[in-house]
Amino acid sequence: MSDPESPEFAADANAIKKLLQVMAMLRDAEHGCPWDLEQTIHSLIPYTIEEVYEVVDAIERKNMVDLEDELGDLLFQVVFYSQLTRETDTFSFADVAETVTEKLIRRHPHVFSTGAIESFGESVNLSPDQVVTNWEKIKGQEREIKRAKQQATDSDVGQSKSLSILDEVPRALPALERARKLQKKAARAGFDWTEIAPVIAKLREELDEFEQALSEGDSDRAASELGDVFFSAVNLARHQKTEPETVLRQANLKFEDRFRWIEARLSAESRSLESCSLEELDALWAEAKTQGL
Repeated sequence: MSDPESPEFAADANAIKKLLQVMAMLRDAEHGCPWDLEQTIHSLIPYTIEEVYEVVDAIERKNMVDLEDELGDLLFQVVFYSQLTRETDTFSFADVAETVTEKLIRRHPHVFSTGAIESFGESVNLSPDQVVTNWEKIKGQEREIKRAKQQATDSDVGQSKSLSILDEVPRALPALERARKLQKKAARAGFDWTEIAPVIAKLREELDEFEQALSEGDSDRAASELGDVFFSAVNLARHQKTEPETVLRQANLKFEDRFRWIEARLSAESRSLESCSLEELDALWAEAKTQGL
């Protein structure tokens, strides 16, 4: 469905208009909500991160009712930020929507052959791999434009900053995801192993260095080496074409299932976790694994 005159598009536009109106009312200086009025783009950060994870959780649970609700909460975050920046004449929701629309058209020349929305339908047949290649090429061109603008800005204010392909990876990302994105950026520039064996060897090397730091009683170095272990594990997941966040979440669920099984087993025997030795708990853990948990 791509007809903007369709009833579905009209309903979407009306819903967005109403949402923007409610957001503006919540920020009304005289009649608005006290909590909403004291928020800033910085204070909203933890709520935004939480909403993203709640969307992911709803998807993983395959709960479409919760997903609809959580997507609404996430959209509210976008609308909230846009209201705050509109109030300072920085940009508005319309600017955000227009920017991403232009970006999508620009990055899909195989769908919009002339770079205009009116050329939709004059598609160019490309494979998924060709689409990715073109996407990266266009992003590279955008990056060069950004660099030129940044260098001009730095020159105007008498500053100098070294630009890197890693600059596109936000520092505010969760560490696990940022590690993956940093590695992915470097890999696209050729800084990567072509086989998985050296990746595994690197993980073992980092574990050895961590153990050595522990044995020497160097807690600061041990902490640093442990970070390298995590970073190498993320790299291993990337080479396996697996999302580290996804597999870690799955591991969390697996741990929960097994631990809850142990709790239920002990409860049925009128025993507590605290009354068991570590050896007993390890044995129960092994038994939980045999149950397919």
